Amino acid sequence: MEFDYIENDKAKFIGNWIGEDEKEIGYLNFDSEGYAYFKVQEQIMGGKEFVQNGKKGNMTYEINSETNPIQVDLIATMLESGKQKKLLCIAKFIDNDTMEFAINFEEKRPTEFDSENSIIFKREK
Repeated sequence: MEFDYIENDKAKFIGNWIGEDEKEIGYLNFDSEGYAYFKVQEQIMGGKEFVQNGKKGNMTYEINSETNPIQVDLIATMLESGKQKKLLCIAKFIDNDTMEFAINFEEKRPTEFDSENSIIFKREK
């Protein structure tokens, strides 16, 4: 029963989300296989396979919806070395198709949403 609850929460994230960050339109995508990617100015970072500095990698995600706000980890793995880097994020749903998302690139999870770290994403339909 608890497993269903977690799967349902993960399902809330699945889809393509569009946001506006300093007048740049960006996308965040969560797929049903557990992969995530960002897209800004036609550049894709993440997903099942991407190339960074000539090396292949992928980006997966984990969601802990038992916390408030929801904790989202975006995990970039370099395939050759197995090296991982986690982007620690938080999210909250404003409604089913609108989410506030905060990210910190300093390897510390944000504790709140502010104008520096957060962006509003709308589900693309």
